[in-house]
Amino acid sequence: MTYEVDRQASPARSLRFVALTRTAMAALLDDDLLRASAEAGVALTPYFTAEESLGLWRLRVEQVTSDPTSAEWIARAVVAEPEGQVVGYAGYHGPPNDAGMVEIGYAVDPDYRRQGFARAMLAGLLRRAAAEPAVKTVRVSISPDNVASLATIAGFGFVEIGEQWDDEDGLETVFEIPA
Repeated sequence: MTYEVDRQASPARSLRFVALTRTAMAALLDDDLLRASAEAGVALTPYFTAEESLGLWRLRVEQVTSDPTSAEWIARAVVAEPEGQVVGYAGYHGPPNDAGMVEIGYAVDPDYRRQGFARAMLAGLLRRAAAEPAVKTVRVSISPDNVASLATIAGFGFVEIGEQWDDEDGLETVFEIPA
């Protein structure tokens, strides 16, 4: 499934979200960027095989293997349009839970940071969540030290609801917004 963010939703950037299949993510884990790009249908950047990205692909391959329906929600390459350049990846941690909550995640390739892409990704994820009847709440968890991510969510209406400990990322502040 591919979905787009129009300029009305994010005036600074027009983005396209392209699904990464289990096969594409497995190729990334094998450090085979060409095969992953061919499977995705877009030219993925070396950031997708960087050490900081590999943990995500491991997690998502396991997730899709155990729950194929989660593939519709997770792991999208984000393409800036009209340039057609992949600028990062984004998605949800999975389908909505029983309470209708989805948690979002996004990462911008270092070569494209500080250009408005993270805010545009966030806007696109929020827009898709709002369009899904099963989604009632959108959550994001951010390290209290991650000034850039905290600035990214500012102005979107997120409310701090608490903290949690993540085994990979450590202490995180949890924010939510109604879908």
